[in-house]
Amino acid sequence: MQGTIVKGIGGFYYVAAATGVYECRARGKFRRMALVPTVGDHVEISVQDEQKKKGSVDEILPRKNQLIRPKVANVDQAVIVFAAKSPDMNLDLLDRFLLLGEEQKLKLVFCINKIDLDEAKQYEAVAALYEQAGFSVVCVSGEKKENLEALRAHLKGKISVFAGPSGVGKSSLLNALNPALSLNTGAISEKIERGKHTTRHAELMELEEGSFIVDSPGFTSLSLEHILPEDLAGLFREFRPYLGDCYYRSCKHLQEPDCGVKAQVGKAISLQRYERYVTILSELEEIQERKNWK
Repeated sequence: MQGTIVKGIGGFYYVAAATGVYECRARGKFRRMALVPTVGDHVEISVQDEQKKKGSVDEILPRKNQLIRPKVANVDQAVIVFAAKSPDMNLDLLDRFLLLGEEQKLKLVFCINKIDLDEAKQYEAVAALYEQAGFSVVCVSGEKKENLEALRAHLKGKISVFAGPSGVGKSSLLNALNPALSLNTGAISEKIERGKHTTRHAELMELEEGSFIVDSPGFTSLSLEHILPEDLAGLFREFRPYLGDCYYRSCKHLQEPDCGVKAQVGKAISLQRYERYVTILSELEEIQERKNWK
């Protein structure tokens, strides 16, 4: 029987199959192969007790992708959720989320939540900035249930991972989309303006028939150190049409003359995104230099 792992806790894997959800243990061979079953894995199972819905995971079918944090496989897209207010938007952190999504070759949706808290509508400028960069952007309020159908349309028929910093309202937003999910939510600390980590493990949940979402633990910093400096420019999607327009093939798009990317800064490429590219490139080059010294 084939199914999909929807949850894994304490060595048990819960597999959704055509005839229900089965509580399974993984075969010992996976440990010997250093292969760990992951939420989102398509698997083959043996049923050991149909009445109690118990079985074992026998095979893990090939994965089309695998994210590290949250640890989940076979994702179609990432929905990167930030709040318009409370906490304020950190665009440097947003770009790091987007870069990791680009590296994983995921379809990306940028969702701005809590728009009801931004009376000055400053989020609209951010939305326009990222739409210009080529991203799908949807602005919603989970609390007021504003524009949820636009978000739902992006989720239809896909496995989507919801990611973003703590406190931006990911779990509340998912509850608004489907109250039956009943996800735990946490209040924002007024002192440090960070949400309490209410999501403890990745879990695949059915939003509606054919549409699955993964709610994931929030976090406030992202490591890009595995990305090579020379690969960074290609992960900025608005840079890509101009990468072949540089005089030097090894152009870093910094001080070099006749640079196709720099020629578009302030035009097709926003100054803000370009400046973050420069900052992150410097970080990656420092990391590479340290590695070379070892």
